[in-house]
Amino acid sequence: MTAAIDTIEVHANVVMTIESLKAIVDYAKRMAARNEKGHYTVDTADAVSGMVSRFLLEMDFESYVKDEKNYGE
Repeated sequence: MTAAIDTIEVHANVVMTIESLKAIVDYAKRMAARNEKGHYTVDTADAVSGMVSRFLLEMDFESYVKDEKNYGE
């Protein structure tokens, strides 16, 4: 069982490669249903948000930001 942690939603601009964005959109489309007109019913912005959020939580972003060396001048 995973311990609960406090989180907050922050809206930010994120720089990523075009290939990263393409991969997220491709996977999101594969997992999404299509409506009666054949259009995907997926919000790609939500997919990007979910992937970035999972990455930050799973890769210990908290420790990264607590390390003063990771800040510029």
